Amino acid sequence: MSVYDVFYLLGGLALFLYGMHIMGESLEKRAGKRLRPILENLTRHPIKAVALGAAVTAVIQSSSATTVMVVGFVNSGIMQLTNGIPVVMGANVGTTVTPWILSLTGIQSEGFLMTLLKPSTFSPILAFIGIVMLMASRRQRDTAGILLGFSVLMFGMEQMSNAVSGLAEMPSFREMLVVFSNPLLGVLLGAVVTAIIQSSSASVGILQALANTGALTYGAALPIIMGQNIGTCITSLISSIGANRNARRVAMVHLYFNLIGTLLFLGVFYLLDYIVGFAFTALSVQAVGIALVHTVFNLIAVMVLFPFIRQLEWLAKKTIRDSRHGDKLELLDPRLLATPSMAIEQSRKLTGEMARMAFAAFREADGLLEAFDGKIAAQVEDMETTIDRYEDKLTSYLVQIAAQHMTDAESREVSKMLKIIGDFERISDHAVNICEVAEEMHEKEISFSIEAQEETRVMRSAVLETVNLAVTAFVDNDLFVAQKVEPLEEVVDRLRSIIKANHVERLRQGTCTIELGFVLGDLLTNLERSSDHCSNIAVSVIEVAHMGVADGHEYLQNVHAGQYGPMFQTQYERYLQEYDIACPVNQAPTDDPAEGEGLTPSQA
Repeated sequence: MSVYDVFYLLGGLALFLYGMHIMGESLEKRAGKRLRPILENLTRHPIKAVALGAAVTAVIQSSSATTVMVVGFVNSGIMQLTNGIPVVMGANVGTTVTPWILSLTGIQSEGFLMTLLKPSTFSPILAFIGIVMLMASRRQRDTAGILLGFSVLMFGMEQMSNAVSGLAEMPSFREMLVVFSNPLLGVLLGAVVTAIIQSSSASVGILQALANTGALTYGAALPIIMGQNIGTCITSLISSIGANRNARRVAMVHLYFNLIGTLLFLGVFYLLDYIVGFAFTALSVQAVGIALVHTVFNLIAVMVLFPFIRQLEWLAKKTIRDSRHGDKLELLDPRLLATPSMAIEQSRKLTGEMARMAFAAFREADGLLEAFDGKIAAQVEDMETTIDRYEDKLTSYLVQIAAQHMTDAESREVSKMLKIIGDFERISDHAVNICEVAEEMHEKEISFSIEAQEETRVMRSAVLETVNLAVTAFVDNDLFVAQKVEPLEEVVDRLRSIIKANHVERLRQGTCTIELGFVLGDLLTNLERSSDHCSNIAVSVIEVAHMGVADGHEYLQNVHAGQYGPMFQTQYERYLQEYDIACPVNQAPTDDPAEGEGLTPSQA
């Protein structure tokens, strides 16, 4: 083997790894979104989960990508850790498909059909189709990436096989392989090589290329294959550093599964070999034999450890213990960015949490106007601080998602959430402001007149329902509920005008003071602006559903005069009757925004 053969080997390895990377990445993007609803439905069927894990990994050619998907579902609560373990087991079986494909390079028959099955025959055709698709349409670039990646991978495999073909004649190479027949050294070699190149499929491919020389025996290959299964866990372990507990637990389950499986398999095999004496261990192994050993090991490991799923979960939880104070923001896992649909789903769930916290803060703040409690006020401030953290983290995460390759629907969903999280954060800010109004009235021992108390209760009830409707519309993605928000928001604007006018009338009659007028003005402003933010939220929900609506202004025009007019009017009149207070004598409420009537959604 000359120095030029070494160059060819390195070049073939580079092409092999690059082709596998491109193919796996393209397969994940192409199939990731379609696989998500399938995975969601398998939380109670362990056997089906194993089969699905194998199928998904066989499709996307990456057990690491499958593990990332499992982490996402476990984090989101869709899948429990117990139900995710069978999918991880299945991923180990699915990764054995690649060696079987690579073993096609060893076909020696000259028949037409058998020759057609050889990668050296059909991969150039796939490469040509892939490059035509890539140049013809951007929409097909993922499919083109699959074809091109596979072709490059196969070309690299052929290059490596040709480069190492002369090793069989080298005595030093044969002596080295004899050394690695030692189980411990073989396992170590397989684990180290796989950990370095971060792919068990690539590591097995290199071993298959060496096997094609005829110098590798079953006895030498077996422990190396076992080590490769352990080494593939390094990828998930490294990626879990700094991640949440569930992510680390999935990585540990993957490691424990392969460690325990390797110890059991090698222990039983060498015990039987000692008692019976297997003759095949001295025989030369070919690429097909390596694929067979790889598959048999993983199938046996799954069958043996499948009944011990609960014990694997217990072991992972003992290794990665729960902390006393969990943080749901850990769910924004950067590794999910490779699958935007999952990252968006995680963001949506946390935005829903943020929305519910904003409503809870607003409801508690509203109650302080009836009976002030310093502890509850402090709780509202704590919730507002938490909501601020949610806004910062979610905004940063959504911006990272927006930089990924997404569908139009996913882009609209990201844009909607970027708008909405700011509105929920502002609602929590207004809740704190209302707490301050309640605290000021409590400390100064002042209160509104009986009439003003009744009027503000009506407006507060209306705003509280508006916030509840907006939160429900977003969390449930309910368009019918979202369309109720704008009519109620208009009623809130009208109530604000009436209450201001009634306050002016009471000032004229001397039954109210200017000091209370300032306090009342602060309260009304925070209530009215909260309802404006609810309008923004509802408009954003409707915008995404109705792709023809360009922006909030267009929707609001349609609400008042266009296609939503009759529905709007019906709801508006119903809310007018439900939240009714008397106007002052000879004075009607103004709808002029210049009179402080409220903000448009873009101004809120």
